[in-house]
Amino acid sequence: MKTSHIFAAAALTLLAATGAQAEAYQGVTQVVSSKSRDEVNAEAQRTAAAPNQNVVRGSRGAETVAVSKDRSIVEAEAIRTAYAPDQNVTSGSRVNSKVISTMVNPMDARVQAQQGSGAVAK
Repeated sequence: MKTSHIFAAAALTLLAATGAQAEAYQGVTQVVSSKSRDEVNAEAQRTAAAPNQNVVRGSRGAETVAVSKDRSIVEAEAIRTAYAPDQNVTSGSRVNSKVISTMVNPMDARVQAQQGSGAVAK
């Protein structure tokens, strides 16, 4: 019983000691500025009167994009990549392995068939 009273008294003493530490009042701090009040007011009025200051990106419709390739070329590349037989196989699939394509891309086979049949037909 006495031990619990000692611990309680020590805890209260510790709380009182930490609570007694307060900061000294430094008074009102002085503002240091390189601009005068009139310059700040003029800048605030210019900023408030600026056009389109609250317009978020994309709120005026789609943004234009610089096009570097023709649409048909991009579509052909996408189709060829989608039909690639080894598109989901990487060299990291197995330890110390190399990816060697053993299958012909269906797009290449189609082109070869068309070129081969065209050459025979002539």
